[in-house]
Amino acid sequence: MPHDSDSGRTQINEASSDARQVQRERRPALVFLRGELMAVPIPLERDEVVLGRAVEADVRVNDFRASRQHARISIDRDPITQITRYKIKDLASTNGTLLNGQPITEAFLDEGDKISIGDYLFRFEMFDEIDREFQQQIHRLLAHDELTGLLTSKSFFSELRREAAHAEEDARPFCVLMMDIDYFKLVNDSYGHLVGSQTIEEVGGVLKGALRAGDVAARFGGEEFAAFLLDADYAQGLVAAERVRSAIEKHEFSAVREGSGSEPRTHRITISLGIAAFPDDARDPIELVELADSALYRAKRNGRNRLCAYRPSLAATEKPLPPRRS
Repeated sequence: MPHDSDSGRTQINEASSDARQVQRERRPALVFLRGELMAVPIPLERDEVVLGRAVEADVRVNDFRASRQHARISIDRDPITQITRYKIKDLASTNGTLLNGQPITEAFLDEGDKISIGDYLFRFEMFDEIDREFQQQIHRLLAHDELTGLLTSKSFFSELRREAAHAEEDARPFCVLMMDIDYFKLVNDSYGHLVGSQTIEEVGGVLKGALRAGDVAARFGGEEFAAFLLDADYAQGLVAAERVRSAIEKHEFSAVREGSGSEPRTHRITISLGIAAFPDDARDPIELVELADSALYRAKRNGRNRLCAYRPSLAATEKPLPPRRS
């Protein structure tokens, strides 16, 4: 007669077997090897998946050399053997589809095959849950700043280009913010570089809290940050930017002077911001960043701890702020 412990082991083994079975279920995916979403796995969950430049494409290829509907990946099931394979077909695209470096009209896909559309390069893979999670972890490491958890500047520009394309299609406004911590060198000089790094990290957290869900923030490097505000016209963008400025000014940042022991201390900083709006100021995303950056430097020249808009008609936002209490 089996012991209770044997019964428990049997249940554990059955549960482990079920978990392994789920993990072993391998499904098709495309992995970005080059392009905006480096290392991201895109599951191919439909019987037919269209790749192209159109907003409605299943896999968006944001490259001017890609046709709106460029290629299609579909399931091919043998009616006799019931073996399932996947094939890719070029949809009469302008610049063609390459499979392992060779132009194709239609071809079957094998695991590891590489598909080229414009500057984009994909790898066809069969992934289980562990594989997909691993690829997603790689992408997170590549796309996010290690210190703050915000996007890197490269990932920010990729997201911004994608948002600009959607905004153009849907006639929706959005705003770009450029931000720079004021007198950050004094933080390093007064408290040391470890506190400086901790301050940068905390600024990332304050930005996340001050921005709305769906807005995107990035660390551009050093003490400079950026964000774009979805579905926000100038008036809404100015409100959001002032919320960020105020949140940074009010926050008590952690500070322990190097060599002074472990006694907790705090310090205060301020931030300067520049804002530009789509489509009022520009439609090109790179130009929007440049315009917001020029407004940021105007804020720096005008005394810091303030917001400047690129549009001269909004110069009222550049009035001096009341002196900050120590």
